Amino acid sequence: MEVMQKMFEYIRAREDILIMLWERESGWQTATAKSSVLKDADLSQIDLFQLTDWVHKDDLPAFKVFLEELKAAINGEPGNIAEDEEKVSAAVRLLSANDTYEYQNVNCWLEREEGTIARIFVMTDPLDREEIHLIHVAETFTSDRNPLLFQEQATKLIQDHPEKKFAIIQFDVPKFKMIHADYGEKKASELLNFFTSTLKVICNKYQLFSRLSADVFMVVTPYEDENSLYSFVELLDSHLLGYENLPYRLVYGICYVGDLTGGLRQYGDAAAMARQSIKSNALQKVAFYQTDLKKNISTSKFIEDNMNHALEHGEFVMYLQPKCNISDGRIVGAEALVRWIMPGHGIVPPNDFVPVFEKNGFVIKMDQYIWEEACKLIRKWIDAGITPLPISINVSRRHLKDTHFIQVLDSLIERYNIPKFCLEIEITETVDEAGITKSMKLLKEHGFTLLMDDFGSGYSSLNTLKDTQFDVIKIDRSFLQDFISSNRGQKIVEHTIQMAKSIGLDMIAEGVETKDQADFLQNCGCNTAQGFYYAKPMPVEQFETTYIR
Repeated sequence: MEVMQKMFEYIRAREDILIMLWERESGWQTATAKSSVLKDADLSQIDLFQLTDWVHKDDLPAFKVFLEELKAAINGEPGNIAEDEEKVSAAVRLLSANDTYEYQNVNCWLEREEGTIARIFVMTDPLDREEIHLIHVAETFTSDRNPLLFQEQATKLIQDHPEKKFAIIQFDVPKFKMIHADYGEKKASELLNFFTSTLKVICNKYQLFSRLSADVFMVVTPYEDENSLYSFVELLDSHLLGYENLPYRLVYGICYVGDLTGGLRQYGDAAAMARQSIKSNALQKVAFYQTDLKKNISTSKFIEDNMNHALEHGEFVMYLQPKCNISDGRIVGAEALVRWIMPGHGIVPPNDFVPVFEKNGFVIKMDQYIWEEACKLIRKWIDAGITPLPISINVSRRHLKDTHFIQVLDSLIERYNIPKFCLEIEITETVDEAGITKSMKLLKEHGFTLLMDDFGSGYSSLNTLKDTQFDVIKIDRSFLQDFISSNRGQKIVEHTIQMAKSIGLDMIAEGVETKDQADFLQNCGCNTAQGFYYAKPMPVEQFETTYIR
């Protein structure tokens, strides 16, 4: 405590530093008699928690979290401040006496007695130019959709060294969300911080790196030839893998940097496309951008540039694909699918836009639009005196991680006053994750019928049926076609169907294209199918004309 008092006296005369002291017995006091740090502040009255009135609005949410954590530590409540942590800090912009926002480090030294915080010594410290620059880099690069500062610095680096050839390397951790789910948010964050701190050591003055978003990092590096890039990847692997024995690997996408007339962004996108092309390939960790990926990049940008306009102007249209009883061809339901019909361009293929929407989150808006279209149609049938057919709607993984979507579904059903059994929920089978399992359980508790889409692809196995929340299993088209071609495969399909039925699950076969397939499925005990053999997805008007009586 004597040291703190001496520091009070030493710094009292400085106007660019704000000093505070909190003691459990006496509360807050401010040591600085006069300070240029805060505009029009009564320093005799202010305390740390009142600084929010001077914090820049963009920094305020994070600063409030910082204060909440500090308050929890003072009260001995659980939080992110460790019991042995001696110092915590937050960098924020404070409104200064000259009426501008200035970056300050708010440093808090914690002194404990008998396991509880007895004193907190607070000192604001102006950030220097380099520290402010690093903050700008971190803030700008929360998303690779806005890499302005990094592009500027990387472009300058490349232009300042015309004698060198440069490439962009992007890397990430496949299935990083499983690390988060299995080991917790704290451990996942520690891993990413380890990457950042290690890259600071690895990268030299000719290399620039940034964390783009989540677990995606990018490095601009000079190279001599392709082998030198492979060598650099091996260097990264040797230093970045093996953190605390966590089970993870890295995948790398590489693109050579050429003419900068069109900006550096195009090469970052190309490296990202190369990286994403091998994420599901466990045997390959490095991919170089090839020219045939360029069309995909252009397509993705075109889609993102037009998606909001399309939603606002009704360009997303609900199509229905019938589900048929195999024995008599009777329609027993339909699946709602989305088609994007763009004036002047025609139909945008779902394989082009759905993966983009899944990645950027727009799928949430699109799904909810289709859900409401399905509810409107069911209501229309009921009002016309027609017995409604159940319509199944797709719910993406983006929704399943936040149970709010269930409230959306319930509100739609209440608004249009339709029976809940008429709106079935299709979910693509996936690895078990805590958040997704919770959502599925809540869906069941709310009375929804659940269909497992694409069974037989991806992560599915017979083991997934043991404790499943699903009511109906939809056999994936590829599973059916791959196995039905051999006697052994047919036995596998037959036993899968029989086993599912024996534990009370209904079955629907997707992608049925021939009568032979339909007959085989019926003989195996599968009574319902959808596919081109029966009907392609069609506009609602055509569906009603053909099937609704």
